[in-house]
Amino acid sequence: MPLFTEKSLTEQSLPVLVQELANRDVRLAAIVNTCGSPPLWAREQGFPTLVQIILEQQVSLASAKAAFDKLSYAASFSASSLTPERFLTFDDSELKAIGFSRQKTRYVRHLAELLIQERLNLDALPTMSDDAVRTALMQVKGIGAWTADIYLLMALGRPDIFPTGDLALQVAAQRVYGLANRPSPQELEDIGEAWRPHRAVAARILWHFYLSDSFSVQDSLCI
Repeated sequence: MPLFTEKSLTEQSLPVLVQELANRDVRLAAIVNTCGSPPLWAREQGFPTLVQIILEQQVSLASAKAAFDKLSYAASFSASSLTPERFLTFDDSELKAIGFSRQKTRYVRHLAELLIQERLNLDALPTMSDDAVRTALMQVKGIGAWTADIYLLMALGRPDIFPTGDLALQVAAQRVYGLANRPSPQELEDIGEAWRPHRAVAARILWHFYLSDSFSVQDSLCI
């Protein structure tokens, strides 16, 4: 199995790479000049973060965080107490009250079972290539390319991950490029080619724009 050798993004390297991309792309430069450098948005590696990302599938970040916070509290007042074993002690009615759909309950139960059975080892993921991490995570029911890529990008800090199925990235790219329609994942993939090998930095810039006050202003940032 190939080892991952590219350095992960850090609080120190991110601003440098943001400026490098801004120097290469006038559209990204316009965002950085208006909105500033984006946050790293780093997350802890491990089971709790994967649970939170599953909760974020197809819902707002606010509602997902509310459910995750309720789960963390129920698991003994902190996310660090949220283990696979502890999760499996909750029954369906308890998880529904917390904010889990029936589908997401099945997904996280399957994740917890794989971890307990040692058929998935999250501690090994940092040493694995991007594709190998995707393959390992996507054996879990409910974990597709988007969930795996968000984990790679935010928990493992991989520098060239670009989740083209992400709605916020598509909407931000549509605004920045002045497109009539939201780009498809393949169209967004084509746009992102210019930002290799630091597409995860470009993703953070676009997310930063999407979440900024500037996004609601009628004047677009497209060049």
